[in-house]
Amino acid sequence: MDLTLSPNEQAFRDVLRSWLAENHPGEEPTGDEAGFEFRVEWQKKLHAAGYAGVSWPEEFGGRGATLVEQAIYGEEMARAKTPSTANVLGLVMGGPVVIAHGSEEQKQRYLEPILSAEEIWCQGFSEPESGSDLASLKTRAVKSDGGWSVTGQKVWTTLAHVSKWCMLVARTDQDAPKHKGLTYFLMDMEQDAVQVRPLHQITGEAEFNELFIEDAYIPDENVLGGVGNGWSVAITTLMHERAGLGAAAAASVKIALGQLIELASEHGMADDPIVRQEIASLLIEAEALRLNAWRGLTAIMKTGTPGPEGSLPKLQWSAVNQGLTELAVTIQGEAGLAKDSDWTYRFLRARANSVEGGTTEILKNIIAERVLGLPKLR
Repeated sequence: MDLTLSPNEQAFRDVLRSWLAENHPGEEPTGDEAGFEFRVEWQKKLHAAGYAGVSWPEEFGGRGATLVEQAIYGEEMARAKTPSTANVLGLVMGGPVVIAHGSEEQKQRYLEPILSAEEIWCQGFSEPESGSDLASLKTRAVKSDGGWSVTGQKVWTTLAHVSKWCMLVARTDQDAPKHKGLTYFLMDMEQDAVQVRPLHQITGEAEFNELFIEDAYIPDENVLGGVGNGWSVAITTLMHERAGLGAAAAASVKIALGQLIELASEHGMADDPIVRQEIASLLIEAEALRLNAWRGLTAIMKTGTPGPEGSLPKLQWSAVNQGLTELAVTIQGEAGLAKDSDWTYRFLRARANSVEGGTTEILKNIIAERVLGLPKLR
């Protein structure tokens, strides 16, 4: 693993850094609706410059960036403290899975509206009784009138309240082994048979939702990857989700640690031996996260596809981000949980880090069994 940038990679970083300096949209406005529209406009600007789907092949409207350039992109976005894109799940997961498994007609239909944020995507995987155990899901799809009738419930569906399409996995064969009887669908959210109910978080936001699906119709042309092949298509989706996290997460953690050090100085605790030890430990963990993210990219460059190694940076990021926000609250003392404090929001939001994108317990099993080769849990 060589961390030295080539002349082309350095040029990519310089051009991107310059573009961000000239086009940064500024602070995101408060309010859910205003914030969402702000992110839509920001994504449109990125798309016009070829940066929305930076990792996508050029033939599908992306920039065709190499894996190293993708890591640089994530680092520079974190460094510039840019807002998120509006269609983050579509860009990171939906588009790549359509490119990998979709027909030519599906690629022509879905990819451009993802890039332009005209159609927002969400992910319908988790259910009330099958969160991280995806293969145990109970949502059913039955053949009906040239398509499928779907009934079931999904939960923790990020951005469902603003989404046009849902990456939905449902059971199409009740008699097949649980990993074999699944099919991956693209479900139109704009139908009466799909009801979205918000889940209000401890932060006061409602970015997660429940989906109640009662005889929703999905045409045959919205099956992705073939009937009964939903498990492998879903794994592709999850691998892209975790592979895209590492470099950007490491950069954002590094910035947050710099802010944490400033906070300790402001409160006269920069020389406190316990605080110094905690910060030193977090800095070490952040550097391990950065190096593991790059090691994961090296593995992808060798194999051509994301692998289980992508679970390691996600696990590390969860721990270090929760640790640094907890320390920030401790440093501030009684003011540590002031309602209008940015650190309070970050502390509360970080509680979800060990659940979203795969629970800590599941990620540990994946790393133990598939990365380290240890005996299976069961």
